[in-house]
Amino acid sequence: MVYSEKVLEHFKKPSNYGRMKNPDAIGKVGNIVCGDVMWLYIKVGKSKKNEDFIKDIKFETFGCVAAIASSSVITDLAKGKTLKEALKISKEDVLKKLKGLPPIKIHCSLLSVDALFDAIYNYLKKNKKPIPKTLNENHLRTQKEKDLIKEKYKNWVKLEEEIYKKKKW
Repeated sequence: MVYSEKVLEHFKKPSNYGRMKNPDAIGKVGNIVCGDVMWLYIKVGKSKKNEDFIKDIKFETFGCVAAIASSSVITDLAKGKTLKEALKISKEDVLKKLKGLPPIKIHCSLLSVDALFDAIYNYLKKNKKPIPKTLNENHLRTQKEKDLIKEKYKNWVKLEEEIYKKKKW
């Protein structure tokens, strides 16, 4: 498989990698087929126009080169953007910034966008703010995927959640 220099650059030296202490929201998504799992953490601030914006963003991804590179890029694209602007980021934006991905790995760019949208959804819900219809639809889709993963891998998911809570990795 041939990756662009940009993909390899983001894989070898990812931007905004790591767990965030006390995030305002977390987005967690996974792909049942390839096994990639992404956690995306956001801290939200207020702009001078009193709009919510992504003040800080970090990620942890357990997956392939393309998944890690896509996670790195989504953080670069979203940092500093208002939530409304961040919700306009697409998999095409991620692919363009990475200078493409092999066709079999394009789903990683969508996964990174889903992680961002999940974090924003969780922030809005937690703060009792209006949730745009398209964001709610995206949440319902990714929630169905999470439920499938939980059902199929319930023993592994339980162990993974226990490890995550204990922060032993």
